[in-house]
This record gives sequence, C-alpha cells and structure tokens, in this order.
Amino acid sequence: MKPTPVHTFTSIPSLPPALERLRELAYNLRWAWDEDTLELFRRLGGPLWAATGHNPVLLLGTVSQEMLGIAATDEGFMAHMERVLEDFDAYLSEANHWFHRKHGAVDGPMVAYFSAEFGLTECLSIFAGGLGVLAGDHLKSASDLGLPFVGVGLLYQQGYFRQYLNKAGWQQEAYEENDFSNLPLTLERAEDGRPLMISVAFPNRSVFAQVWRVHVGRVALYLLDTNVIANTRPEDRDLTDYLYGGDLEIRMQQELMLGIGGYRALKALGLAPTVYHMNEGHSSFLSLERIRQLIEVHGLAFHEAREAASGGLVFTTHTPVEAGHDRFPPDMMDRYFSDYYNHLGLSRRDFLALGRQNPDDEGERFCMTTLALGMAAHSNGVSRLHGVVSRQMWQRRWPSLPEEEVPITHVTNGVHYTSWVSLEMKQLYDRYLGPRWREDPADPKVWERSEAIAPEELWRTHMRRRERLVSMARNRLQDQVKRIGASRTEIEAAQEVLDPRVLTIGFARRFATYKRAMLLLKDPDRLARIMNNPDRPVQFIFAGKAHPKDNPGKELIQQIVAFSREERFRRHLVFLADYDMSIARYMVQGVDVWLNTPQRPREASGTSGMKAAANGVLNLSVLDGWWDEAYQPNLGWAIGQGEMYDDEAYRDQVEAESLYNLLEREVVPLFYDRSVDGLPRRWISRVKKSLAILGPVFNTHRMVQEYTERFYLPASQRYLALTTKKMARAKTLAQWHQRVREHWPKVRVDVVDREALDAMPVGHSFNVQALVHLGTLKPDDVVVELYLGRINAANEIVDARALPMTTQRAPSAGTYLYETNTVTCKQSGLHGFTVRVLPNHPDQTSPYLAGLVSWA
Repeated sequence: MKPTPVHTFTSIPSLPPALERLRELAYNLRWAWDEDTLELFRRLGGPLWAATGHNPVLLLGTVSQEMLGIAATDEGFMAHMERVLEDFDAYLSEANHWFHRKHGAVDGPMVAYFSAEFGLTECLSIFAGGLGVLAGDHLKSASDLGLPFVGVGLLYQQGYFRQYLNKAGWQQEAYEENDFSNLPLTLERAEDGRPLMISVAFPNRSVFAQVWRVHVGRVALYLLDTNVIANTRPEDRDLTDYLYGGDLEIRMQQELMLGIGGYRALKALGLAPTVYHMNEGHSSFLSLERIRQLIEVHGLAFHEAREAASGGLVFTTHTPVEAGHDRFPPDMMDRYFSDYYNHLGLSRRDFLALGRQNPDDEGERFCMTTLALGMAAHSNGVSRLHGVVSRQMWQRRWPSLPEEEVPITHVTNGVHYTSWVSLEMKQLYDRYLGPRWREDPADPKVWERSEAIAPEELWRTHMRRRERLVSMARNRLQDQVKRIGASRTEIEAAQEVLDPRVLTIGFARRFATYKRAMLLLKDPDRLARIMNNPDRPVQFIFAGKAHPKDNPGKELIQQIVAFSREERFRRHLVFLADYDMSIARYMVQGVDVWLNTPQRPREASGTSGMKAAANGVLNLSVLDGWWDEAYQPNLGWAIGQGEMYDDEAYRDQVEAESLYNLLEREVVPLFYDRSVDGLPRRWISRVKKSLAILGPVFNTHRMVQEYTERFYLPASQRYLALTTKKMARAKTLAQWHQRVREHWPKVRVDVVDREALDAMPVGHSFNVQALVHLGTLKPDDVVVELYLGRINAANEIVDARALPMTTQRAPSAGTYLYETNTVTCKQSGLHGFTVRVLPNHPDQTSPYLAGLVSWA
C-alpha cells in the first residue's frame, strides 16, 4: 500500500533576486521559438538543458543554488538576460502588430481555438503528430500577429507514448507521467483562491476538471485536467490520462470534456469569444453547448439559437479517410445526451439528426464531422486537393448541389518558420532577407531576395546542419542498441553509420500503411545499388511512430529496422526511435531531400515537407496534400503525375519505379554535379527558387491571416449582428429559414423561352427566360440563376458558371418570369444550361449551407 498525503504543497525554484525574472521567461513558451531565450537557458543549464528535456521550468528547479549564484554575478550572463528581457517585454507590449496595422484596433473579436492536441514544444507532451504541431504553430502565429486569441484543449497526465524497439525491431510503448508542477503551466484559480473548476454531466454523475493556463507569447492556452479529488471514481480522474487512448467510451467522454467542458471553462474565466474554431471534429459538442447557453440565457427556441451560434462557428477537417471521423452509436448518445435533448427542446430523432446523413436511419451512428459541418458557418479542408476530396466525401450532405459548390473550401496549412528554421539559416536569412522574414514571412518580396544569398554561404550553412544531423543520429542509434543489450561491437558500429558528406534523404511521419514507408524498399537490390554507388552514395534516415493499436504500421517499422541491419544497408539506412519535435528539427534542418510517398489523395496536407522547405531542403513527393499545389519542376520532384489507380499493387509498382528513376537520373546526379569550386551550383539554384516561391505561401503567418480575413472577422461580425438588440436578427433569420424550408417543396422552375441554340458561333449572345413558381415565397426570398457549362460524356454540366437572372413580371399569383441578361458563348464545344433557385437572405452566410436547391 502506498500512503496518500493529508496535505500537499508545491516546491518552486528558489532564485536569487537578480534572476527572478527567469521564472517569467520560463513560464512563457515564447522561448520555444526565440533563439536568444533558448540560448540563455542552455547557458545556465549546460548539460542539464538536455537532461531536463529542454524544459526551463524543470531546469530552474534542478540547477544547483551554487550555479544560480554564479550566474547572478556573471556580467556576461546578466547582460544576456537583460537583452532577452528587453526583447521579451517589447514583444508582449507591442501594439503595432499585423492585426493592429491591418484592422485598426489593438483589441478585436476574440477567437477561441479548440483542438484535442497542441504541439508547442517537446517538454509539453500533449500531442501525437501533425494535427497537434499544426495547432501549436497556429497559436504561435496568432501570438506573433497580435490576434485576440485563446486555445482550448486537454491536459494529458501521460500524454502520447514514448517509443522504443525490442530486439526484433517491434515497436514498444512506454508512458511517462507529466509532472505538471515542473512544466510551464499555471493553475487557474477562483476568487477564493481555490482551483477554478468546471463540471460536465456524465451518466448518473458530474465529472469535474480544473483549468491550467499555458502562456504562448501573447496568447493563452487553457487545458482541462480531470485528475482532481472532486471526481470520486478512478476512471473519471483517469479520463485525461492519455491522448487517443482507450475505447470509444473514453473517446466520447474526452470529447464531451473538450467541447462542453472547454466552452464552460472559458465562461468561468470571464471570456466571451465571438468566434469558436473547431480544429477537427473532436470538439464539435461545443456547438451544442453554445446553443444551450443561448437558449438558457436569452429564452430562444432551438432554431433561433442555432442561427445565432452558427454565425460564429468555424470548422476545419483534417481527415480524408472515412474511418478517421468519430462516430458514436445511438445508444451511447442516449446515455450521454438524453437530458440534453430536453435542454435544447429537441426530440430524440431531431437531436440525432444533427449528426446523421439520413435522419430516419435508426442504426446510423452520430458523426462528429457531420455535426460540425451542419453547425459551422465556415468549413474548410487543409490543402487545395483536400478541399476537393472533402467536398466529394461530404457531398451526400448536400445532395442537390454540384460537388464544386458543396460549402467546404480550403485554407492550406503552413508552419511557424521561427520554430522550425535552424539558427544558422535564421542568421543567413537575417543577413540577406532582412528582419521582415520573421515578422512578415507571407510577403513574396521578402523571399525574392533569396536569389541574392551567396551560394558558398548557403551550402556551407547546410553542410553544418547535415553534420549535426549525422552526429545526433549516431548518438540516438547508439542509445537504441544499448537499450536492447547489444554487444560492444554493435554499439561501436552505431558510431560509424551515415556519412556527413553524403546525399541524405529523410522520411519521418506517423507510420500508417497509406503513407507507404516501404515504397522505397520495394526493390531492395536496386536500392542497394543506388545507396552503395562508390562515386555517388546515398543514405536514408527514417523516423516515426505507429499508433499503439496499429499492428500493420508496427510491421512497417519492423521491416525497415530489419533492412537497416543487413550489411549492404547498415551504414546507409537508419531508423531513429522515439520521433519527437527535437528529432524532427534535426531532420528537417539537416537532410538534403525530404521524401513523402502517401497514397494519393489520402494525405490531407503534410506539413513536414513545408518545415524542410523552410530550411532549404528539396522535396521529393507524390502529388498529394500540399505538394499537389506547391510542386513546380524547378523546385523539387514529383513521383508520378497525380494519377489514380484502382489496383493498389500496380500503383505501388509504378510509383516505386518512378521513385527509383528520379533518384538515379535526376536527384543523385544533380547533387553530385559539382563546379570547380566544389559547389553543387545547380542544386543550390533549385534551393533558392524553392525558398523564393514556397517561402511566402507555406507558413502559418499567411495561414492565420487567411483564416482571420476569410473566416474570423466575417464570422465575428455576423455573430454580433445576429445577437444584438435581444437577438432580433437571429430570430428573424430563424423564422425566415423555417418558412422557406416549409414552402420549398412548392418551388418549381420551367424554362419557357430560349433562342434556337443548336449551333452557335463563339461570341454569339443569347437570352433565356424561365417561369419560377414560388408559391407563398417572394422574389426577395430567393435567387434565380442560369447554370451554364460544358457537357461531358455522362451528359452532365461541368466547368459551370452561375449567372443571375432578374424578375420581369408576375404572370399569375406566386409565379414569376425571370430573364437573363445577355449571355455570351465563350468557347466551342458542346454546352448546356439549366436554371435553378436558391434561398436568399442578407444574413445567411452562404445560399448553399441550407442545401435547398430547386432545378429546372
């Protein structure tokens, strides 16, 4: 038996007065992307910096009082600290940031960004992969740009797992407890000094959570933690133990806590965001809680509260695979939401319909993405291609709309450059691009200056990064073989792998089968010849984790490890265990080529290649995710041309062949093509073009600016307009929607007059008239459009444009004659048109959201 305490207290670092503000620096994660602050903590801690997992809070509590005393009297250290503090204070107090310059206000509508994971720094283990790192980079750019912004998530006691390999090369998982008292976290407290608590109703009980704050530059991230005494059941205290752990029941409970609990936490903190951004479907329940609050406070009906809530909701989907979207069985929804039905004034059927494609299918599960798409005024995918895929996936929710008009757009992801670009490259950019590459990386003019970077400086800088990568890989590999009890010979051999002068290609990501880590190894003999060419050798570094329950993913890792142990591959192919943000930085900064081989179109975005590109690394990838829109022949290489295959084995064979051909004929020869001064000048030229063209686009400053101007500001304005004057416009819009839905079945279109159109010269103009039967609706309630385009082999209109038609007169009650302005035929070929009616109201976000369309 282990005794429990009768009283607890927190021991905090004891700092000399001269060093007291180090505590402030440690508790604000701006250090995670500010090199000068990082260097200050490295300088203080020495070897302890790595030993404490790059955690300055733990470092301050671990470093000896003697060392602190020495630092406090060290003129050089104190001057360094004063410089860091001056910059830190200026950053926090800066008013002339992008949001202020562009939108004329220091303060603006607050945006609350909800995500199940946030990847901000390796010492705060509350993320699993790309989704979390993207969320972390989103917060960092929001801070840099000065947005009124907060993040909301869960604080996992054990977070995501640590990976290690057994002797057979099989992935094993180890979980380490996060010690919240030694992390850059602050417990939020109520006015009476006790921890701030919120509760969420679970079956037969309430589950409580306390709220922690993480300072991320200028913005705050609030994290919920259920490991509190108020939860009498162990399973409730353990609810926030693991990220993506447990079964469907735990997933339901975590998403309730994230969505509903997170919404209540912001309210308890006195925050009133006008916009809520749901990053993936995990937090979609917040939309229901927002509606419930509006009903409770303002006495609205559900349909009125829904209109008001929807106006300020933004939803981003990241998953192009059906199985990746959370779905809960109806009986589980009944157990957790039976009381909620009544609070919302909905029948069971109508409530479950919010998450169903077919409201009348009693067996259909409740889908979190369907809920979010139905609630949010703005929905988007995370790359241009992913937007297309998402519209295809979810068109069944809007069956009357053409696929291209399904109301899901895209905002292509980016990465936070100052978090991912190496110190040496930052210094190079500072010299040649000027400081604006940090402040305004979305400006193309900044990156045009990349062409002026001296080739020898660029190459020398990159060579240093490759040398550090090789050194890190050798040390990591040595630790790996020691862990499995390897012999002294094997341990020494680990120090001989890789060569810092050789073309180095990196592959690092989550090990799922669709990412095809084994495509490179499809023909081992051919790969061995490529790698072991004495004049032009090549080496590969692999890293990544498989989900603990994904045995096929673990098998991929085991196969790669087995190849790495073969003599012909041993010195040129390594797998680094326990992939984390630290390894990621070494890899994206130090490899020469970033390799990505997903099954198109299953990679929604893929930000690792963007991180590599920001460091002057060239990409070699399937045309999927971001690379589908970024690729140009002079920037990197494309595996295939975006083809789609029904036969997976045939596809893998074709694309493996394409990969080998690219390596043999283009990548390797270009790298080893050296001028008389030893520089690969054509390679360097390609790097410069990559920086100039990709730099201003694939960064989170551009991404967050795009979210702000396309979604956040319009959503905030719409929410405020709908909710002022006792919700008058929300009520009016809801009544209009109800009336339009009720009478829409009577809307009918007849094309009554058109010119002879059998053959028409390009440039010829024509008119179309249509009788539109609106029943009790009025012309102001609708928009009538001519829908014109080419005709494909299936007799469908494609490449269409919609042209407004205007009402001319009313031949009879409820029937109106509409006519086009002059329509011009712009190109030859078979064309066709039809006429359609869409709902129209000045307060609706889009005429497509309601899914009401009447076609001729």
